[in-house]
Amino acid sequence: MNIIRKLPGPLLVFLGACSLSFGGLIVKSFEGATLWQILFWRTVFFLVVISLYLIITYKKKVFKSFYDSGIPGFLGGFVLSFGFCGYVFAMYNTTVANANFIIQTQTIFLAIFGYFFLKEKISSITLASIILAISGILLMVGSSLSPGQMTGNVAAFLMPISFAVLILVVRKYPNVDMVPSQFIAGIFALLIGFLMSDKILISGHDIFLGFLAGFIQLGFGFILITIGAQRTPSAMVGIIMLTEAVLGPIWAWLFVNEQPPFIVLIGGSIVIFAVLLQFYNLYTADKKQINTN
Repeated sequence: MNIIRKLPGPLLVFLGACSLSFGGLIVKSFEGATLWQILFWRTVFFLVVISLYLIITYKKKVFKSFYDSGIPGFLGGFVLSFGFCGYVFAMYNTTVANANFIIQTQTIFLAIFGYFFLKEKISSITLASIILAISGILLMVGSSLSPGQMTGNVAAFLMPISFAVLILVVRKYPNVDMVPSQFIAGIFALLIGFLMSDKILISGHDIFLGFLAGFIQLGFGFILITIGAQRTPSAMVGIIMLTEAVLGPIWAWLFVNEQPPFIVLIGGSIVIFAVLLQFYNLYTADKKQINTN
């Protein structure tokens, strides 16, 4: 775990976004599980990987890690649980295109929250990256947007807002490990998935997919992002996280033959360029700091 913490923050966020990008592919591969069953089993294995991380990191001081995270950790976890559940509810009550587009507004919320609550200035390059990235996302899904059901659209906003709040708390308290807050989020999501499901038992095939979704895709993804966000400005986290929106359709294209429209490829290229521009901004800022010292 110490090796992971020594890696650059933006790189960890990028790797976390890559891990999360497999979510759509995994969900499309379930055979018969309902969305609430998927939420339950994904959360079960998510809690397993978070527990292993905490045990390896803190050993006999696991419970102390929850105490040390304090109110910020509990608040971050509680809010994040709404995002976990909001994703499932949105996918059930509105179109996938609507939900995917709304998720990407996390970039806007991160920049705004970071500016107002953390007094983080938004550089001209970061602002340009945000505009480019949002433009790319609009090209990718704009042609397929539909009104959808209002409840589903409103619920979808729980995802980017909850994620932005979590990153805001991480940035506000950089010395506090917020991984325990993800365990708290998992507990709340697990209870909701259990209460909303008529039955919990599903096929072995779907349980394995739940393992992939919770243990690897969601678990490792959020651990990497949480650690990386401690050393990465909020607006930059939002830009890098847009990588998830680009890679998701690519995995579906490669593994389930879901051919993306040409406009999606163009939009994805714009988003990738925005991410690379943000990395260039980081590189030049670090270089200037080194020269100053």
